[in-house]
Amino acid sequence: MRRIIVVGSQGSGKTSLALALGRKLDLPVVHLDVLYWRPGWKPSDKPSFRARVTEAIAGEAWIVDGSFSGLAFDLTIARADLLVVIDRPRWVCQWRILWRSAFDRDTARPDLPEGCPEQFDWKLMKEAWRYNTERVPAIETERLQFGPGVPVVRLRRDRDIQGFVDSVSVNGE
Repeated sequence: MRRIIVVGSQGSGKTSLALALGRKLDLPVVHLDVLYWRPGWKPSDKPSFRARVTEAIAGEAWIVDGSFSGLAFDLTIARADLLVVIDRPRWVCQWRILWRSAFDRDTARPDLPEGCPEQFDWKLMKEAWRYNTERVPAIETERLQFGPGVPVVRLRRDRDIQGFVDSVSVNGE
């Protein structure tokens, strides 16, 4: 397990899990939001984003935080050893988005690029609410097309996530 992708709704805990795995396994964490968003929350064009992702995953070991299905998931899943899906209830994700937009505004986050401060965003809330009906099918379609043999671990609760982190080891045992 040297190339891991962590996906899930906004507010599901992707970044926290990716960082915990990165620390435990001593692997670099690639935050796709950092590669995609430009200052002022301006999106990247697809070719330059894909080029940055390709460069970021060129190494033999990494953890990717996010999917960006339709833009770059095909690149990451084709090289992955494991896909970790965080499947939290919608209300949990909504609460976590609200919490961080209210209380983490002045906190530097490793998954946000320079010039993109934490803020409340109705579009983000709507996307998180519709994640299971809109994003999950797209991610699953790409997984089956570009990474059909990649094992999938599904985690729903905090204790599942902690148990997973506790179970992984540097030696892959």
